[in-house]
Amino acid sequence: MKPLTWIKRAALACAATAACAGVAAVTSGPATQPFADPLDTAAVRSPLAARALINGLAQAGTRLVAVGQRGHIVYSDDGGAHWSQAAVPLASDLVAVQFPTPELGWAVGHDGVVLHSVDGGASWSKQLDGRAAAAIADEQVSKDPNATDAQRADAKRMVEQGPDKPFLDVWFEDRNSGYVVGAFNLIFHTADGGRTWQSWADRTDNPSAFHLNAIRAVGGDLYIVGEQGLVLRLNRERGRFEAMATPYKGTYFGLAGKDGALLVYGLRGNAYRSTDRGASWSKVETGLQVGLTASALAQDGRLLLVSQAGQVLVSADAGATFTRLPGAPGGPVSTALAAGGQLVLGGVRGLRQQPLAAH
Repeated sequence: MKPLTWIKRAALACAATAACAGVAAVTSGPATQPFADPLDTAAVRSPLAARALINGLAQAGTRLVAVGQRGHIVYSDDGGAHWSQAAVPLASDLVAVQFPTPELGWAVGHDGVVLHSVDGGASWSKQLDGRAAAAIADEQVSKDPNATDAQRADAKRMVEQGPDKPFLDVWFEDRNSGYVVGAFNLIFHTADGGRTWQSWADRTDNPSAFHLNAIRAVGGDLYIVGEQGLVLRLNRERGRFEAMATPYKGTYFGLAGKDGALLVYGLRGNAYRSTDRGASWSKVETGLQVGLTASALAQDGRLLLVSQAGQVLVSADAGATFTRLPGAPGGPVSTALAAGGQLVLGGVRGLRQQPLAAH
C-alpha cells in the first residue's frame, strides 16, 4: 500500500542528494545540466525499472501493475515473472495505483500528480498535477460565500507553494467516482472519471491537516487513515469524512478488511481491529516492533500484513490473530499484492515474489 511517509522518504532522498552533490562538487565542478521539471519530463525507459524503488501495486484483471520512482510504471502478464515498462508522460515519483476495472486505472504520487490508464496500465496520461490542483482549490474557495478567511489563506498559500505536496493514495469506487488523498489533508474527488476534480479539504474532520496516508473501501464503507491515530469514514448522506476515535495516537499507514472486519495498521507493529464499523476497537497482537507498511488478501481468504523489514504475517480469522510466515525478511517493503499463490512485494530493491503455502 504505502511507503512509510512521504516526509521520511523525502528526508532520505535529500540526504542522499546532498551527499551526491558533495561528491560531484569535488570531482566534477559546478553542474552544467539545467533543471528538468519532472512534471514536464517523460519517464526514462530503463531495463532496471522493476528493480528500482517500487511504492505501489495493483491488479488490472489478471495483469499486475507496479509504480515507483521517477515515473516508472511496470506491468506483468505472467504473475510477476517478467515485467514490461509502460509509457508515462512525467518523471515524478509515484506512490500508489488502483484499477476499479481491468482496463481503467489511476496512479498518484509526488508533485500532486494523478495519472490515468485506459489500457490496463500499458500507457498513461496525466489528469491532474499540483499546479492544477492548487488552482482548482483556489477558485473553489473564491466562489464559496461561506469560506472562512483561513480557508482562503490556505488556498492562496497552496498556489504560492506550487506542486510540493504528494498524493499518497487513490481509490475509485467505479469508473466514475474516485478520491485521491495525500499530505496535509490534501484530498480531491471526481464524479466523472477524472475529467474534473473538486477539493474536499473542507469535507474532512481533520482540522490539524494531518497527512492522509491511505484510503480504501471495507464492507461498503469508505475509510481514510493517517497521522496521529486519524481514522475517517465517509458519511455518504452528508458528503463528509467523519472522524472516529481509536485507541492509538501514532501514525496509521494502511487499512484492510475481511468478512466485515476492519483492520488499521501502522508504526511499531501496531494494529487495531473493529467489527462494528469503527465504533469500538481491539488491539491485534502482531509480535513486531517495526512499522507495518502493506497488506494483501490471498485468494483463499487469508489476510496478510507485511512489515517495513519484509516480515510477513498471515491471518486465517479475518485479522483477529496473526502468525508469522517462515523465511528470512527480504529487505524493506512498501507494498504487497497476493496473486496466483504468490505474494508480490515491492520496495527499495524493486519487485520480488514469495510463495504462499496452501492454507
